[in-house]
Amino acid sequence: MVVGLNPRQHMLGVPEFNYVANMHGNEVVGRELLLQLIDFLVEGYHSNSSSIKQLLSSTRIHFLPSMNPDGFDDANTHCLYNQGRFNHNGVDLNRNFPDLFSGHRQNQQTEPEVEAVMRWLRSETFILSANLHGGALVASYPYDNSNQGSELVGGASVTPDDDVFVHLAKVYADSHASMRHGNSCHHTVRFTDGITNGYEWYPLSGGLQDYSYIQAQCLDITLEVSCCKFPAEDQLPDLWNANKLPLISFIHQVHLGVKGRVLGSSGPVPGALVEVSDRKNLCPFTTNHIGEYYRLLLPGNYTFKVSFPGYQVAREMLYIPSNLDSYSALKHDFLLLLTLVLLDL
Repeated sequence: MVVGLNPRQHMLGVPEFNYVANMHGNEVVGRELLLQLIDFLVEGYHSNSSSIKQLLSSTRIHFLPSMNPDGFDDANTHCLYNQGRFNHNGVDLNRNFPDLFSGHRQNQQTEPEVEAVMRWLRSETFILSANLHGGALVASYPYDNSNQGSELVGGASVTPDDDVFVHLAKVYADSHASMRHGNSCHHTVRFTDGITNGYEWYPLSGGLQDYSYIQAQCLDITLEVSCCKFPAEDQLPDLWNANKLPLISFIHQVHLGVKGRVLGSSGPVPGALVEVSDRKNLCPFTTNHIGEYYRLLLPGNYTFKVSFPGYQVAREMLYIPSNLDSYSALKHDFLLLLTLVLLDL
């Protein structure tokens, strides 16, 4: 399901966002929240809500309400039981994605649901996403895993974009009346400000948020949105009211930072490397098939290095303002000049 001004195809300069829910079939609240959110956005657009119209006119929003329908069919109403967590083959889908850390189980069989999500992530230029879970109340951000290298800082596994991830997690938690206070569920730990680094909470291999960030160039966080995994139906209105504003506020963050195109002598340059100084990503961010790049960054000064074979390396310093109110990141195109070749005569 896609909601936006042009839901059928990508539009130049319009960032792509996605929400995924019900990856664990017994964690059903996220599924219901996304269905309610779709209805809320469409109704808001048709009733001329100015904020909703601005959001949908500037953003293409994708929804996957149930990644694990077989698990959902097997689940039953219970807050803690794990029946329905796995797919039809008995596999935990949030442990099944390729994991670059330590070559995690490269020979394992990839489940059909995971293969479908990987194709989906490759088919669009996703910039920001979140996957919704249940059983806790916290916004968790990458990394979930580690190769015991320089990314480990204290007990956390820290990405090159840690400042952005912390900001994103806080946006959701701060907008949630209970999550922001670090309220714990059942036997879970209390989370300062309602957020946590995934690895610091508990390490896991093969998770979606690490895969999305490292291999799909899409900043992804995990949202644990309810203490009860499968609550009674009469609890859903309160859960919607608690998560409605956080869900919308989080989508808005796709307009952080800078966006534009890399252009050469013949036009757009697909596959160009767009690197930010002091942010060494495991897989460098590259332009898409029409030469577009998007980088989610907090306001400040940044030095960019843009490169592609046959062109001179371009270096520029940009000041990125706080542009969220305009529903658009800073727009900036990079121009690459051909490398001069000197011939011996």
